Amino acid sequence: MALHDKVLELRNSRLEVGKPAVPEAFQGVTRAKIGEVLKLLSHGSNADIADCVFALLDDETPSWFANTRQGGRVSDGATTAHLACHIGILQRGNGKLDREGRDHWIKPLREWGAIEAITLVDREMIAGHVKAKSPNSCYRLNEELVAILKAPEPEWRDMLAKWASVDAARSRRTFQAEMEELSRKLVDSGHAALIRASVRHYAARFLPGYRLLYIDDSDGDRVSPEERDKMEQAGVALTLEDAMPDALLWHPETDYLWVIEAVTSDGEVDFHKVNQVKRLVDRCGKSGVGFTTTYRTWKEAAARQSAHKNIAVDTYVWIQEDPSKQFKVEG
Repeated sequence: MALHDKVLELRNSRLEVGKPAVPEAFQGVTRAKIGEVLKLLSHGSNADIADCVFALLDDETPSWFANTRQGGRVSDGATTAHLACHIGILQRGNGKLDREGRDHWIKPLREWGAIEAITLVDREMIAGHVKAKSPNSCYRLNEELVAILKAPEPEWRDMLAKWASVDAARSRRTFQAEMEELSRKLVDSGHAALIRASVRHYAARFLPGYRLLYIDDSDGDRVSPEERDKMEQAGVALTLEDAMPDALLWHPETDYLWVIEAVTSDGEVDFHKVNQVKRLVDRCGKSGVGFTTTYRTWKEAAARQSAHKNIAVDTYVWIQEDPSKQFKVEG
């Protein structure tokens, strides 16, 4: 059953037996208390952020991961999709929040250390988003923040002031970065490595003159401030409706864009993706766009294409283990 349907069924089942879809409080913390804390952190008026925190306090709803440890709860770790459904469907009775809007309700929480990036690996949560675009990448609340939310008056205000200090925030970021690096070494991040290789080796050899505007080789912010500046200089504005490629490049002299999609499990440049990107090109007034699908090995490319045969005509293919040549798909 799809996640959307599963959450909707849960909401309806609770309402049918006279229960609220969600209780007044999780772990003794109400939305009102969350609002008070967020107000002191300059996020009090953002309902999406407040409801995201409320969702991550949910220690009553079983985890929506199919392969988590027995007894796991939403509060142990929730993906962006989990949170979008919890907020939009379970809490509000509407449709799930737009996943691409996570910059507005997850990014602020990450910036000041309120939530931590984690990944479900072998039924256990480890620190960091250690594999790009992994369906097991998720978030949980910082333990100190949970303690603040659960603390009574007036203790929580002093706890919050100490926690939100510059030195404490710097310490949290440093510790989190160290843990993520350790975790990353434990997990194969083949997709991220292929994306970086596609830029470092393929683009350098076959796309001379192109500049990298954007690379999606991690599960952090979809577009960094530096990348936004580069795209603004190039006259490119990505919206929530646009396809988010693994790498986007721009040639300043020809005003052409180039899209690279690195494939380890799915995501080739197919007809649908070509049309999505061409709408972006037309809207931004670019001269044109090219496309390349990259694979790690011939074996992986053959396995994918023998099953799907979905690479669009007039696009290119590059194989990392055979890097000195590229192939054009012609119809």
